[in-house]
Amino acid sequence: MTRAQQTISIGLLITSLYLALYLQLVPLPELVQTEIVPVLPFWALVSFGAYLLFRLGWNVMTFHDVPEAHKELVAEIELAKADLRRLGVDVD
Repeated sequence: MTRAQQTISIGLLITSLYLALYLQLVPLPELVQTEIVPVLPFWALVSFGAYLLFRLGWNVMTFHDVPEAHKELVAEIELAKADLRRLGVDVD
């Protein structure tokens, strides 16, 4: 099963479960049915957004510099400047 098929299957499963709750096919107390079930998709969306923001912040906080990549990038910039100078373009 490919990753896309797995994602679609999980999405359909969650949607089916929510619809069963929303259409009252699964008996729940009246308070839960009227106050909680209708806002579950919004709660899930906000929770997913909070998770993604946390993950982004964590990755920014633990970002590691790579000195070799910096040296390689500077060398490529100097090579590009040399090529442009050879073609008569003022790069400084």
